[in-house]
Amino acid sequence: MADARLYTQYKDDIIGALQERFDYENIMAVPKLEKIVINVGVGEAVENEKALDIVSDNIARITGQKPIKTRAKKSISNFKLRKGMPIGCKVTLRNKRMYEFLDRLINLALPRTRDFRGVPDKSFDGSGNYTLGIKEHTIFPEISTDNIDKVHGLDVTFVTSADTDEESYALLKEFGMPFVKRNEQE
Repeated sequence: MADARLYTQYKDDIIGALQERFDYENIMAVPKLEKIVINVGVGEAVENEKALDIVSDNIARITGQKPIKTRAKKSISNFKLRKGMPIGCKVTLRNKRMYEFLDRLINLALPRTRDFRGVPDKSFDGSGNYTLGIKEHTIFPEISTDNIDKVHGLDVTFVTSADTDEESYALLKEFGMPFVKRNEQE
């Protein structure tokens, strides 16, 4: 079974570039992408459980993996929400599927976004993880726009082994993540 294209690029090019830039003595100290978590909250699932099934199907089509349903942690009467009700779904991608999803996200999906100028570089959490919010799931080529009744967003979290946001930024930039140029943000 052949490796994913980005994994081969990571082994061949990115490790060396990061090792040189951050002066890692050991190759095992070089940050790596550990997993990608795709999460969707479906607020209308409280009234309409079919909405969650539709979103779940879309996420399965996008990632190639069946999502698990996330449930409410506590009851909130104003939202008619009871503890344990299904209110979203998530998928955790690792290894080959993770690299293939990242490849499709960077090279196919993000460029299809309307008025795309790059992804913000402000969404790092301080521990080397990065979260990207996508407003429309229709940017993925796996989704046919013909039979879509509702557009939903999704959160994509990149969990890395990097200790700092700077190392994580460098890793994702080497993979080809189209960050907004720093001087364009102002």
